[in-house]
Amino acid sequence: MPLAQTSLVMARPVTYVVGSTATSVNASQPFDGFVSYSIEFSSFPDFADNLGSFAGVKPYIRVGGNTQDFAIFNADLTIALNGTYNLSRSADYPTTIEIGPAYFESYGTWPGVKFSHGFNLGGNHDDRQWETLLSTAALACKALGKDKLYWWEYGNEPDLFASAVRASNYNESDYVAEWLNGTRAIRSVFEENCPDLLDDDTYGYMAPSFAGTSNHLKAALTWANGIDEDKNIKLFSSHNYISGAESLGVTLQGTLMNHTRTVLSVSAHTAEYASLQANPRHTPPPPLILGETNSLYHQGRPGLSNSFGAALWGIDFALYSATVSIRRVHFHMGTDYRYASWQPIQTNRTTLGTKPPYYGNVAVAAFLGSEGVRVASLPFSRDADGADAETDVAYAAYGPSGAISRILALNLRAYNYTLNGTGGAELNPAPRPTQIYRFSVSSGEGGALEEEATVRRLRANGSDAVSGITWDGLSYNYELDRGRPVRLDNVTTGETARVVDGAIQVQVPDSEAVILDFGAGGFGRKT
Repeated sequence: MPLAQTSLVMARPVTYVVGSTATSVNASQPFDGFVSYSIEFSSFPDFADNLGSFAGVKPYIRVGGNTQDFAIFNADLTIALNGTYNLSRSADYPTTIEIGPAYFESYGTWPGVKFSHGFNLGGNHDDRQWETLLSTAALACKALGKDKLYWWEYGNEPDLFASAVRASNYNESDYVAEWLNGTRAIRSVFEENCPDLLDDDTYGYMAPSFAGTSNHLKAALTWANGIDEDKNIKLFSSHNYISGAESLGVTLQGTLMNHTRTVLSVSAHTAEYASLQANPRHTPPPPLILGETNSLYHQGRPGLSNSFGAALWGIDFALYSATVSIRRVHFHMGTDYRYASWQPIQTNRTTLGTKPPYYGNVAVAAFLGSEGVRVASLPFSRDADGADAETDVAYAAYGPSGAISRILALNLRAYNYTLNGTGGAELNPAPRPTQIYRFSVSSGEGGALEEEATVRRLRANGSDAVSGITWDGLSYNYELDRGRPVRLDNVTTGETARVVDGAIQVQVPDSEAVILDFGAGGFGRKT
């Protein structure tokens, strides 16, 4: 029985959203810590000293990425990590890496957080790879223990190994044989060094951590070849990027602030996962997560991945993922990465501080609220007058009782604050359009109720803004209080909207997100 019905109307133009499918019955329930992070292995010592300054909620942290498969252990190294850059391979991270025992001390700098540690499978053509695996397994299990352990990971994006760090004919069978051999060796190390981590609730992996769904290795064949033979894969992890930093035709409006592109990208993962679930010849896969994701691969593009538009994209991407039963998303970051939610240290390339994508992360966390929430998208009706499926987006959050708790309206129409979005000193003279979203809300059997919602806005001067962003009047700028939330006096807050005659409406400027929050009890009749 629907506990709340929701529909959306937008004026100038008018748009309708059908609410009959957006009920707590068919909504999806994400894991706790749904918005989490993936931190580049080589950057982790930089981030570990600063994480506590930025996050009020404890996310799950995956420590991995390309550089986990470059990392070679050196017991005599007195610093955490020694990396050498090869600019012909990457200007963003070192490609020759040694780590010492001090690397694992980084896991102790953010209390209350659970981490996954990424072990080196790729090897980077270094014959010390196997010795590295055994040595780091002992150090990692002792550093994390039960209190800090999320899960383990063995190898990053092995579907890209062929012709790079493996032969060109490297296939699913080869990969599974390597993965089973390595994970069994890790377990043997744990038996000697960390036997308390071998219970079913403490020993397990996220896998296969493929870069996508259409590369050299395929998840279905990997599963068919028995990667989960030991029944120790706890999360089916895949990676996603909407497009690439160097890809032709990438724009803020056409690529990131585009709901259709997001749906198509995410759907590739859900289709792959559904095929695994439907195959009776092997054990169904564990819950699906995106163990690494962000806007544009190769660390993002300046002016796009570090803009307010990317924060709005992050909201849409995360919440759409939640509605299709992707249980957690890990936004990837690294030192000097353009798409990072924050920069942990000052460098000659990037200023230390909070970046626009972080504000999108905060808005998603606020929308989801406490554990037990269910999420559904609110699709537009077929007879919508002026609706744009690429830019008009809405989601509903339902509390544990089934009552609707929050509605999020997302206006993805790009509005540039600067002239032509160039980021220069000349401002855009065109006025910023505003859409009016009108939601019809009823309590099911009891009909419409008169209630009030708090309006919380994620706002900036435009989609091209890289500063001046606030969430519900709060700034997380590092310069104000080291990334802690600071209330700004010049930003209007405390706005409310009334449910009148069974409907509630809110104005949403182009390039803005708004949450209608009905409070802890939610709106409508509860069972």
